[in-house]
Amino acid sequence: MKRLLHPCLAALALAACSEQPGPSGTAAPAAGADLVIRNARIWTGVPDAPWASALAISGDRIVAVGADPEINALVGPVTEVIDSPVGLVLPGFIDSHVHLLSSGFELSSVQLRDAQTPDDFTRRIGEFAATLAPGEWIQGGSWDHQNWGGELPRRSWIDAVTVNHPVFISRLDGHMALANSKALQLAGIDRDTPDVEGGEIVRDADGEPTGILKDNAMERVLRALPEPSAAQQDQALEMAMDYLLERGVTTVHTMGYDWNDMAVFRRAHQQGRLRTRIYAIVPIGDWARLADEIAVQGRGDDWLRIGGLKGFMDGSLGSHTAAFFEPFLDTPDDRGLFVTPPEQMREWAIAADAAGLQLLIHAIGDRANATLLDIFASVAERNGVRDRRFRIEHVQHLRPQDIERIAAMHIIPSMQPYHAIDDGRWADSVIGAERSRHTYAFRSLIDAGARLAFGSDWSVAPASPVLGIYAAVTRQTLDGAHSDGWVPEEKIRVEEALVAYTRNGAHASFEESEKGTLAPGKLADVVILDRDVTVIPADEIDEARVLRTIVGGKTLYSRDRGEAVR
Repeated sequence: MKRLLHPCLAALALAACSEQPGPSGTAAPAAGADLVIRNARIWTGVPDAPWASALAISGDRIVAVGADPEINALVGPVTEVIDSPVGLVLPGFIDSHVHLLSSGFELSSVQLRDAQTPDDFTRRIGEFAATLAPGEWIQGGSWDHQNWGGELPRRSWIDAVTVNHPVFISRLDGHMALANSKALQLAGIDRDTPDVEGGEIVRDADGEPTGILKDNAMERVLRALPEPSAAQQDQALEMAMDYLLERGVTTVHTMGYDWNDMAVFRRAHQQGRLRTRIYAIVPIGDWARLADEIAVQGRGDDWLRIGGLKGFMDGSLGSHTAAFFEPFLDTPDDRGLFVTPPEQMREWAIAADAAGLQLLIHAIGDRANATLLDIFASVAERNGVRDRRFRIEHVQHLRPQDIERIAAMHIIPSMQPYHAIDDGRWADSVIGAERSRHTYAFRSLIDAGARLAFGSDWSVAPASPVLGIYAAVTRQTLDGAHSDGWVPEEKIRVEEALVAYTRNGAHASFEESEKGTLAPGKLADVVILDRDVTVIPADEIDEARVLRTIVGGKTLYSRDRGEAVR
C-alpha cells in the first residue's frame, strides 16, 4: 500500500508544493487544494482533536484539517468549495461485515423482508415469478417468519405459483432457506436424503422434506444453482456500490463464500470501476491458497485488499442453529449446532495464523463464543505473540466472563447493531430474559476495554450506518415495544458508535494509517449528513440522510443529484 512520505505527495493533482507550511504541518499547494469544506461542523474521529470547522483535499488525500482561517489559505482559483454545509461532516463510514455481491443480486430479486403474512409471502413470490422466463431460478428474498408469528414456511405454500421455476429463498440471516419442490428435485433431496453434520433437513410428520434447509443442509441446493454470467455479476456489484454510496459507506469488509466474488472485484478494479473500497474475505478452508496469493501478489492497495479468512462456529438464533450451553426455551431438546467441528476450526486457525493471515470467525451462541475464545487462546499460545487482531463476527450472546476475556485477549468484536433492534422483538421468547441481558453487549464490551467494529451484515440487515448508530444508541426494537430500549443498560453514546463505524473499522482491517479519521495524509473519504446526529434527540437519528459521499476526493454520491456517480 502506498504511504504518504512527504506533504507534496498528498497533492497528487497539483504540479508543485509551496515553501510555506500549511495547517497541521502540511505544505500548502501552490495552486490551492482541489476541494475545501469550511464553516462546517466536522467530527474528525481523531481522539485528541475530535472537532474542526474546515478541511482541505488534494488528489485522493486530506492535506489539512483545522480552523477556517487556516484552511482558507488553501483555496485557489480552481478549488471546489463546500461552504457552510448543514449537518455533520464525518469520515467515510466503514461497514465491517457485508456480503457484497450477493446483496447486489438481492436488490433485483423478490423482496420478502417485510412480508407480514403467509398469504403476502406467497403472493409476492407468485407475482415475481410471473416476470421471469420459464426455468429461471428465484433466489434471495430475505424472509422473516417472525413477522407472522414464527411458523416456518413450507414448499406447499409456493409450489402452485412457481410451477415453472426452481425456488431457493433464504431467511434474512442466511442460515436457512426454503426450496420449492422443483428445486429439491434438482438437488436430489427427498425423504431418503440423510441429514448432514452441521445442518438439518426439516421434515413433516410423515418424514417428507418441508422445503426448509438449515445451514450445511443448504449445500446440495447451492451446488445446483446456475452460475451467473460475468455481466450479471458486474451489474450486481454496480448496484451494490450505488446502494452503499447513498448511505455514506466508503469501505466494506465483505465476507465471501468462494473465490468467484474475488474475481468480480478484481475485474472491476482492473477496469477502474471500483467506487467502494473492499477488504475481501475468503473461506478459512482456503487459507493455503490465500497465503500463496499474498506471497505472489501482495495484500492489495487502497481499493482492494486481501488477507482475511472467514469461518463459522455455529448458525443463527432465528434458525435455532446458534450453539448454546442451555437449550432454546421453545425447543427444550435443542441447544443448536456447530457448523464447523471445533477441532477442525482449531486446526485451520493454527495453520492460517501461522501463515500471517487474519481470522474472522462467526459466533452467535454463548457456547460458540466461549469455544472460539478457547481456540483463539490456543492459537496464540501455539504461534506466539504478534499483532494478529482476531475478530469474532457477531459476538451475539455472551456469558459475563467471556466479555472480560474478549477485552483481555484484544479480540475485535465485529458487531451489527441493527440486529439488536430486530432480534429484540422475539429473542426473549427463544432464550429468556436472563440470557438476553448479555446479548449485543455493546456497553459492557466497551467498558471492559474492547474495541468494537460495527457493520450491517447486509443483506441480512440494511447497510445503513445511520440506522446502526440509531440502534446502538436507542436499542428501540422495530416493533416499538421497548421505548427505553431492549436491554437498555447496553446502550452506548453516539460518538462511541461513530468510532465503531470509522476508526475502529479501519483498525479491524489493519488500515488505521490510511483511513478511519479525517487527518492530514489520510485518504479523502468523507460523508456529509443533513443533521448533526451528536446533538439531536436519539430517537431522531434514524431520520438523518446522507447529503454527499466523497471517496478519494471525488463526490460519488450527491443527494442533490439523487444518485450515485458511475
